[in-house]
Amino acid sequence: MTPKFKAQAGTFESSDIMILIEPLEKDSGRKVDISSTVMLQFEKDIKKTIDQVLDKLQIQDLHLIAKDKGALTQTIEARVETAVKRSLGIQEGTM
Repeated sequence: MTPKFKAQAGTFESSDIMILIEPLEKDSGRKVDISSTVMLQFEKDIKKTIDQVLDKLQIQDLHLIAKDKGALTQTIEARVETAVKRSLGIQEGTM
């Protein structure tokens, strides 16, 4: 699947992560930019978690920007999934 809209999830609060997604042209692949307060220690883990969620949801052709403030793995997974669903227009249960 390919995102349809720009979308975001998360906050800039401590222990959270802000995920921004925008669609790219067909067959562009994935572009993931990460900035984090714990970049030196956990960059590979954050990237791996993001890729696992995108693989699970079969998402391609997107630009994902992650601004991390020390989020746990489960928080990263939830924020990426929420941003993807918002970008696809399939999220349920929001305000």
